[in-house]
Amino acid sequence: MKNKKNIYDYIIIFILVLISLVMLYPFWHEMMYSFSDPVDAATGGMFLLPRGFNLKSYWSVLRNKSVWTGFRVSVIVTLTGTVAGVMLSAMLAYPLSKKRMPGRNVLISLIFFTMLFGGGMIPNYLLAKKLKLIDSYGALILPGLLSAWNIFIMKNAFAGIPASLEESARIDGANDLTIFFHIVLPLSKAVLATIALFTAVGYWNDYFSTILYIVSKDRWSLQAVLREILSNAQSAMSASGISVRAEEAISSETVKAATVMVATVPILLVYPFVQKYFIKGVMIGSVKG
Repeated sequence: MKNKKNIYDYIIIFILVLISLVMLYPFWHEMMYSFSDPVDAATGGMFLLPRGFNLKSYWSVLRNKSVWTGFRVSVIVTLTGTVAGVMLSAMLAYPLSKKRMPGRNVLISLIFFTMLFGGGMIPNYLLAKKLKLIDSYGALILPGLLSAWNIFIMKNAFAGIPASLEESARIDGANDLTIFFHIVLPLSKAVLATIALFTAVGYWNDYFSTILYIVSKDRWSLQAVLREILSNAQSAMSASGISVRAEEAISSETVKAATVMVATVPILLVYPFVQKYFIKGVMIGSVKG
């Protein structure tokens, strides 16, 4: 039995390593491609290491003012949306975790309904236009502020907090706000960090809201700028005053790869800071309650 168990462990480890390689290689390939000389990169094939190390593609991307403008917009939208989204989700999920709340089941049903059905693109656009959100940061933040999935994860996590803690606080004279901010939230760091990560990644990767609601290019998110560069790198670079010539060791393909890395790396740097909370937060929110 012990030998069989070891064999199964090795098989599982092999499968997980294989899946990890399949998922990580495209990112590694793009990174190595972005560091490669355009002439050598044009030969194609697998890129385990850069071919003819070259940083001029990154230099051309960082010279693009649209990239810096998009980066600023994405940072503002991501930080604002994440902080506001996590707080609003927590403030809605906490009362829903209490069975004594009047109309709790009706409200939960309405929130769950939004997971199954949505208004669609045109009604959302008309609503944003009616609220005068078109071509503003509000159009990029408000539509993704609350998620039914995040609310349910938080609700289940809050339901797992022992009721005796709240009862003790009430005996000491604490009200609902004091309990929420000084007891519930500090005990829920894992699920809050998890939801913050989900929300931040959603805001950072969102480009469709920019296409749908934003007119001025100085309010484009970084992902929208990335989409434009990927769609037509030479035109986008020329519009920024950057020429693509072989003698400059720059090509549209290496610029595309460098742009992808510039847009991807910032959000990846967030993961190490929330990794220790991630698994715990997901398990608490999905199992308890």
